[in-house]
Amino acid sequence: MSHRRTLLAAALAAPFAAPFAARAQSWAPSRPVRLVVPIAAGGALDITARLLGERLTPLLGQQVVVENRAGAGGNIGAQHVAQSERDGHTIMLAAANTLAGNKWLYGNRMPIEPTRDLAPVTRVSTGTILMVVNAQRPWRTFAELIAFARANPGRVTMGSSGTGTTSHLYIETVKRAAGVDITHVPYRGGGPAIQDLVAGNIDMMFDVMPALMPHVREGRIRALAVGSAQPVNFVPGIETVPGMATLLPGSGIDAQAWYAVTAPGGTPAPILERWHALLAQVVRAPDFGARITPLGFQPVLDDSPAAFLEFWRAQEVVWRGLVETSGATAE
Repeated sequence: MSHRRTLLAAALAAPFAAPFAARAQSWAPSRPVRLVVPIAAGGALDITARLLGERLTPLLGQQVVVENRAGAGGNIGAQHVAQSERDGHTIMLAAANTLAGNKWLYGNRMPIEPTRDLAPVTRVSTGTILMVVNAQRPWRTFAELIAFARANPGRVTMGSSGTGTTSHLYIETVKRAAGVDITHVPYRGGGPAIQDLVAGNIDMMFDVMPALMPHVREGRIRALAVGSAQPVNFVPGIETVPGMATLLPGSGIDAQAWYAVTAPGGTPAPILERWHALLAQVVRAPDFGARITPLGFQPVLDDSPAAFLEFWRAQEVVWRGLVETSGATAE
C-alpha cells in the first residue's frame, strides 16, 4: 500500500516539477543586480564578491554591482538585505560569523533572525585563517610572539575585520588557550585593518587568507600560524606554517571559515534556484578555483538552497559554542 501511495504521489507531483524547473531557469534580472558585502572594501570577502560579480555579469546579461555596507559585524548590511525587495535583484555575500555567529554575540540587540529574514542560496568558498605579524616586528615564530605577550600583557595589538568576526572570536579563543592578553582592535572590514598592519600601526592579525597572502608573498607581513588544526599544504608560501594541533595541542582549535550567498527572506524558491544554478556555473569553473586557491580558500557548493539551509542551521550551534567558549561580546 505504501508503494502505491509513493507511486501516486510521484505521479501527482510530476506535472508540477517541470514547470518549477522551467520557472527557475527562466528568471532573469531586468536591471542591474546589487551584490551586498556587509563589510568595508578591500578585505577577503570583498575580493571574493568582486570575483563573483565579474563572472556573473555575462551570465545574467546585467551588471552585478558590489555594494559595501559595513558595520556591526555585518549586521547593518544583512539587515538592509533582509528589508530589500524579494525579486532577485539584491543578494548578499556574507561570512560565517555574520550568518551564524552574530545572533549569539549580539543577543537581544541582533536586528534580524538570519535563517528567517534571509533566504539561503549556497556557500561559495571555505578555508581557514592565518596569523600574521608586521614584518618589522621581531617575532619569527608563534612561540616567540606568545612569550612576548605573556611578558607584556596587553602590549601586542591585533586588528580584525570587526567585532564578532571570525578573526575576533578565534583570537579570543587562542588567547584563552595560550594564557595571554592581546589587545583586540576592531575595524570596519579587513581592508582597513590590513592597511594599518602593513603600516605598522598594529602588530598582528588573525584573519582569513585571501587578502593577506599577497602581502605575505611580498614580504610586508610574516605568517606564524594557521588557524586550522593541520597545516595548509595547498597554498604556495605557507606549506610549512604550523597549525593549532602542533602549536596549542589539546586546545581543539580548528578554525574554518566560509562565505555564502543569501537573498532577502521570502524570495520565491524559483529565483533562489536560479541563483544557485548561476553560482554553480561560476564556482565549478576552473578559473574561479584557480583564483581563490592560491589565496587560501577553496571553492565549495551546496547541493541546493535547502541543503545550505541545513548546513547553516547546524553551524549556528557550532558558532554558539565558539562565542561562549571565547567569552567574546559585541562592543
